Amino acid sequence: MRLREIRPDDRRALVGFDRDGGGGYRHWATHRAEVAGSGGDRHLAIETLHGRALVGSIWVRTDPAASRFSYGVGIGAQHRRCGYAEDAVTTLLATMFGPGGYRKCEVSVHGRNFASLALHARLGFREEGRVRDTEALHGQITYPVLMGLTADTFAARRLDSADSPWTGRHSRTRRRGRHWRTRVRY
Repeated sequence: MRLREIRPDDRRALVGFDRDGGGGYRHWATHRAEVAGSGGDRHLAIETLHGRALVGSIWVRTDPAASRFSYGVGIGAQHRRCGYAEDAVTTLLATMFGPGGYRKCEVSVHGRNFASLALHARLGFREEGRVRDTEALHGQITYPVLMGLTADTFAARRLDSADSPWTGRHSRTRRRGRHWRTRVRY
C-alpha cells in the first residue's frame, strides 16, 4: 500500500465509498470541505501497490507550533479487514515522527468502533480520555475516545518489533486478507 495525493479522478471512488458504505465510511464527505480551505491539512489517497486500486483515504491535520498532528482514516467497505488501515497509519506515523519531526499524534475514535480502538491499541496508542459530551446516533449513545501516541513510544515499539521475523503488515499471519495473495510462478 502507498499514500499519495488525491487526484481529480479519485473523487468519484471516494464519493462512492461514502454512498456504498452504509454509514460506516463517511470519511470523504466529512473531510473534503475542511481540507479545501485549510493550510497545513492534507488529504491523501490509500492505494494498493499491486493494481494501484484506491481503497480509502487518510486526512491529516497538523499543528507545527505544538509539534502534534491528528488524522482520520477511512477504508471503503469492500476493502476492510485487509490490513490497509494499519499499513496506512503505520506509514503516516513513520513519516510524521521521522522526517516530519512531530512529537505526538492524537486521534479521536468513536467509542463503539471496536475495530478502530483495537487497531490503535495495537499500534501503541493509549487512551487519554473520553469526552463527556455524548451524541445519540440511531438510538445509541456514542462518545469519542481520545487516544495519543508519542514519537518515543512509536520508535520503541518499532525497535521491539524489528526482532520478530514478521513485522509490519505481516505481523499477524503469513496470509491475511484479499490483498495478500502470493502468486507462484514456475
